[in-house]
Amino acid sequence: MRYIFYAYKIMEIMKGSKSSGFAVPFKMVTILSIFLLGFSGYGQVSTKIDTTSIRIGEQFDYEIIVDQTKDVRFPKFESDSLNRIGVVTAHKIDSLRNQLIKKYTLTSFDSGRYVIPGQEIFIKDKRFLTDQVIIDVATVQVDTIKQPMHHIKEIQNEPYLFSDYLNYFWGLIALLIVIGLILYFVLRDKPTEEEIISRIPPFDTAKMRLKELDGKELISQNKIKLYYVELTDIVRTFIERELNIPALESTTDELLETITDFNNSSNLDIPKETLYKLQKLLQEADLVKFAKSKPLQNEIALHRGDAEGIIDVLHPIKIEPKEEENGQ
Repeated sequence: MRYIFYAYKIMEIMKGSKSSGFAVPFKMVTILSIFLLGFSGYGQVSTKIDTTSIRIGEQFDYEIIVDQTKDVRFPKFESDSLNRIGVVTAHKIDSLRNQLIKKYTLTSFDSGRYVIPGQEIFIKDKRFLTDQVIIDVATVQVDTIKQPMHHIKEIQNEPYLFSDYLNYFWGLIALLIVIGLILYFVLRDKPTEEEIISRIPPFDTAKMRLKELDGKELISQNKIKLYYVELTDIVRTFIERELNIPALESTTDELLETITDFNNSSNLDIPKETLYKLQKLLQEADLVKFAKSKPLQNEIALHRGDAEGIIDVLHPIKIEPKEEENGQ
């Protein structure tokens, strides 16, 4: 194409010039300049391809060679007009002597004849164009004689293996463990209220029950009998747990006799005043419960204080066996 262009320009110059003595040398110089410029510009850019005929999917190398090493710019590769030629790899620019080589690995997956257009190259901001290249892409021939055609088989499912169910297996194990833990905490035997109270020290339990009794405000509700029932139950329960004396099932007289005998036979050293307050409290409570006696407000407050005082006195007492006298 370049040769035709330059020949056309020379013919125009030859036709348009006058046949004077000066004109003929001028025309020759002009013609020679055009040829030199044309060949010098064209020789700076060339292409190289390892094959022009491939089968579908095969790859081939396409190289652009520039006889310059400075101020050279390679724009993006331009494919054919149908975009059937694709770039597999655009290699880095290599330098060889005084040349720059830009290599592309190309391929196509559509049969036919395609034209790779001229690629633009800019040298010192001057545009150059490579030659077009024709690529023939052929289909792969199927040998139906040696390789007979078969019917298309239906899609078959692969057999299931134990490894396919492994994730479900571990998930089931984890689910069973979670369910087991839930059932254990929900259905396990929970301690009763009595068991919970038995784990609390007797002194702390008595103090707690006295505060709960005060919070019920039974006196303001005129429930005097119920108040004395709970008050004496707190004292009796404390004595039974603290001193290991059967106080809950004993009558007042039996409890007083037992605790007096126990005090005399051991080194409890319970003050007589405390035993007297305990006697008065239990007897007054019996009158309220069985004789429908109704004490005054100041007497009720006094009995409440005596109950807490009895608990405070009996709490630090520890039962220790008496030391035998020497010589006995």
